[in-house]
Amino acid sequence: MVAMLSLFFTCLSDTVGIRKSQRTKASQRRSKHILGGASDSETDGDEKARKLLFGKKSGKKGGKIEIEEESHTPIPQEDRKCPVIGCDSTGHISGSTDKHFTPQACPLYHNMTTQDTLLLLEERVSRDAVRAGVNLGLMGHRSPRTSNSMQQKQYHLEVKDARSKLSLKKEIPGHFAVQPSQGEPGEDDYIIDPEREPNLTNLTSEYDLKLFREAQAAAGEQLENELKALPPSRGVKCIEMGRFEMNVWYQSPYPDEYIRLPKLYICEFCLKYMKCRTVLRRHMSKCVWRHPPGDEIYRKDKISVWEVNGETHKPYCQNLCLLAKFFLDHKTLYFEVEPFLFYIMTVADSEGCHPVGYFSKEKNSFLNYNVSCILTLPPYQRQGYGRLLIDFSYLLTRAEGKIGSPEKPLSDLGLISYRAYWKDVLLEKLCSHQGREISIKDLSQELGIHSYDIVSTLQAMGMMKYWKGRHIILKKLNVLEEFQERAKKRGKDFRHTDFACLRWRPFQPNQDSA
Repeated sequence: MVAMLSLFFTCLSDTVGIRKSQRTKASQRRSKHILGGASDSETDGDEKARKLLFGKKSGKKGGKIEIEEESHTPIPQEDRKCPVIGCDSTGHISGSTDKHFTPQACPLYHNMTTQDTLLLLEERVSRDAVRAGVNLGLMGHRSPRTSNSMQQKQYHLEVKDARSKLSLKKEIPGHFAVQPSQGEPGEDDYIIDPEREPNLTNLTSEYDLKLFREAQAAAGEQLENELKALPPSRGVKCIEMGRFEMNVWYQSPYPDEYIRLPKLYICEFCLKYMKCRTVLRRHMSKCVWRHPPGDEIYRKDKISVWEVNGETHKPYCQNLCLLAKFFLDHKTLYFEVEPFLFYIMTVADSEGCHPVGYFSKEKNSFLNYNVSCILTLPPYQRQGYGRLLIDFSYLLTRAEGKIGSPEKPLSDLGLISYRAYWKDVLLEKLCSHQGREISIKDLSQELGIHSYDIVSTLQAMGMMKYWKGRHIILKKLNVLEEFQERAKKRGKDFRHTDFACLRWRPFQPNQDSA
């Protein structure tokens, strides 16, 4: 009803008191740059978690704030327990230590005993000694050999003979979970325990199986060495993505084998998640992606926005939702991404397009919601990217010729961000308006903002009043002058959208998803 009324400006003197809406101070979170220092970011997390996860400011030096990171001392292995059911954390798949705390290093998970790991360690040490002796003998020759030595030929024959024989079938305790009714057990009587590795015996040669066990032992030992410096926990504490290492705020429903680890490694281009840095490094050498999938619909300077259809690129959108849950408390959508469109904002450099944040919206929203979920990654917060994402969502709304609003209810941090954007847009419009009469409906159609959001923002600023049976906008000169002074200080680096840089057609519900 308010939108249909014609509202008038009433000039007030500077002596009129200003009623400013109170803002809650958001706590500071920091995401460490792997190659450099740290960057501050804003969130609505509690103070206790902030003090637990992050360091303290030590002071200013040379015009820059030095941040003292909390150093995590190595946690004794006795304080960590293996999450595999039935394991007492004794033994190690490499045989080099007496304790372990990850499934990757658990002998029980790999269907091995402590004695098996010690035997494999002895064989590995003796084999390495033989190889070292052979290499030492070859170092005395000045010219390279044109043919293999007798020792090498004998070794090749032994390997060839060993690889021609399958490994013996070995019954694994725990895989025989159902007692047979009578006679010999059949295939239906065996149940593979999801908490254990499948039985790998009798699938390949004993030689190849030992090589695979050696690789598992080396990977398990390296993984635990990387995790010893991190605090023990039952969930993920931090993620490494691109050049940044980010502490997570909430837990995300990744698969069990990943959520048990205190740290995850994520490819910033395809968003695949991995267990250790070695796997990530190998993946990055093979990953052909250097930007999000979908269509690039906006580019201005180094900033681009990509439209990704949840039905066409389902795995990528699912990984994006899982990543977002680390920083959004109320997010519930993870896997059913087909009804949504995702808009990923990136910053380009010589390595590719690095994701900054994203927002999603329904393909067919009956309430004209232009945003369902929005997130700016912690390393890029408090740099204007969040406001730019909101501004871009309204740019698409105006391009469609509609009036939009974010999906309600908004979180505390979301309400603060949107209220700040609505306030800036409305004050900028009121400063440039020359007439004495304007309506909420005209503002809504020109800015693409819902009339309810306009009214609530004006009321929060104390610029709307019900007087003599009608609603009027109070044109507070001191509020407008304060906004103009703040706008002058922004400079050329202030980020805003440009309609001329948009190359986009609205999504049609009846078009093919191919």
